[in-house]
Amino acid sequence: MMPLSPQLQQHWQTVADRLPTDFPVAELSPQARSVMAFSDFVEQSVIAQPGWLNELADSAPAAEEWRHYEAWLQERLQAVTDEAGLMRELRLFRRQMMVRIAWAQALSLVREEETLQQLSALAETLIVAARDWLYAACCKEWGTPCNAEGQPQPLLILGMGKLGGGELNFSSDIDLIFAWPEHGATRGGRRELDNAQFFTRLGQRLIKALDQPTQDGFVYRVDMRLRPFGDSGPLVLSFAALEDYYQEQGRDWERYAMVKRGSWAITTAPTPANCARCFAPSSSAAISTSA
Repeated sequence: MMPLSPQLQQHWQTVADRLPTDFPVAELSPQARSVMAFSDFVEQSVIAQPGWLNELADSAPAAEEWRHYEAWLQERLQAVTDEAGLMRELRLFRRQMMVRIAWAQALSLVREEETLQQLSALAETLIVAARDWLYAACCKEWGTPCNAEGQPQPLLILGMGKLGGGELNFSSDIDLIFAWPEHGATRGGRRELDNAQFFTRLGQRLIKALDQPTQDGFVYRVDMRLRPFGDSGPLVLSFAALEDYYQEQGRDWERYAMVKRGSWAITTAPTPANCARCFAPSSSAAISTSA
């Protein structure tokens, strides 16, 4: 990394003056000072959370650390007891991991494609963790959504656009579509809801957990307009409703959008292949529907 210009050296001194008085500024490496001087995001983040600098010094960011995101986040969520706590932990985790990703990029510790992979993996980790925590909370409140045979029904999330293609950047919003496999009703709750009601409420809570600004910021801006019928359509659709839409009304560009989609379901969930034929384009070009 090139030496700091006089202007950036002056900016670094401003950053250093804002750190806690007991923070060992003199022990910071030239690389750390460079990153903080270059990146307002990193600067503001470590001023708010000085301990993150110590973690960066003890454990430098690595290209493959995205493989640990799920375990790291689950460890944080173990003590969460309400949605406010969930929202706070999601925001802090996202910000800390973004600092590590930006740090690695600024110091050329990773290639550009590895940065995109980390950013996309981080988004997937946060979305799935939020969904799973809220699914469990909603099941406690209203019972578990089941089909006619009593099999539990999951919420499937389709990640579209840059997210689905693994090309998310630092400022990207996320395009999502929500679906569930089969109709039915909840079982074991204080009062019964049909699956459409359950998953609509779950979807609303998930969007709030990710999108609503708090004193800790937000996780991601969530865009649901790529779902069938856009803003005027249901927030969550069954697989059968998705199939009907894409077969009868879906335009080619909507089907082609599925090329870049990623899908995340719990282990026992039916896969999008259950309704794969609804994603086939009307033209002769073939589209892969493998998850």
